[in-house]
Amino acid sequence: MRKWLPALITLSITSLFLGVYIGSVSISPSDITSSIAYGIKEAFHGLFPSIDPGEKPSYFVIVWEIRLPRVLLAYLVGLSLAGAGTASQALFRNPLADPYIMGISAGAGLGAALASVYWHGHLGLAALVSAILSVFIVYSVSRVDGKVPVDTLLLAGIAFGFLASAATWYILLSHQDRATLTWMWLMGSFNGATWGDVGKMVLVSALGLGFLVWKWRELNLVLLGEESIALGLDLHLYRRLFIGAITLLTAFSVSTSGIIGFVGLMGPHIMRLILGPNHRELTPASALFGGVLLVTADLIARVLSRPTEIPVGIVTAMMGAPFFLYLLMKHKRGELYS
Repeated sequence: MRKWLPALITLSITSLFLGVYIGSVSISPSDITSSIAYGIKEAFHGLFPSIDPGEKPSYFVIVWEIRLPRVLLAYLVGLSLAGAGTASQALFRNPLADPYIMGISAGAGLGAALASVYWHGHLGLAALVSAILSVFIVYSVSRVDGKVPVDTLLLAGIAFGFLASAATWYILLSHQDRATLTWMWLMGSFNGATWGDVGKMVLVSALGLGFLVWKWRELNLVLLGEESIALGLDLHLYRRLFIGAITLLTAFSVSTSGIIGFVGLMGPHIMRLILGPNHRELTPASALFGGVLLVTADLIARVLSRPTEIPVGIVTAMMGAPFFLYLLMKHKRGELYS
């Protein structure tokens, strides 16, 4: 077994436990375990009536219905964003690329703003549909003779991002009385996470990350650009497939938690410094570490300004902006490899 895997699994379990353990209400580890055990038994009780969940623990609602789904959702979103970020950096052959580079976040923000004004109560769904539609528009604009050059895709994504962001802010400023929820969503938050959100992200992350981990050789070859064609890779087919996986992971992540930046940039780079550029190890390691990063950031967001909380996107920006500047300086000196 590779040495990094048990280390990252240990980090993941530790961060998840601390995320449930630490909060405005003090709960002992025994209360946490008993509440989780009761919740699992209660879930199986509907299928197997012979299973008796027993007496409901005192802190069951806080642990099982509030903290645990929130922490698990943060971990799954971090997992998905970091995995998508790893694929984005390979696809664009750019060490500073992130999952939002194709206009996904800006498109989702526009959908959320429209929903807050015209389709109240369906913000997440509108963000998801708008994010996927945005990638389709960017991809269609970038097509040249049936092919999609990554440079054109990158520029189209940036241009669309600016346009969608401008439209979003115009809508929010024009309807400030109905846009309060969207303001918070744009900064990212796991407040109000449900088990339905967790189930959705389990399925999405399994499909998207499973594909990226399975196709690690093709990710390595995509880094070579047009030279990979000589090695037998159908480059344009795999570009479309990787764009689809990135869109799936990022769009669903944004629809459940809002726009959370820098996780898809920091996770892959930190793991690349430790493990190297081979996607056989880099993709799963980056995903696991991204989950740890986002659970940690959400924990900081909850405890930094008790009894209120700040949006998790602010915390990741405080963590990620200095890291991005560090990478930019290394890139300028030619020390940064992709």
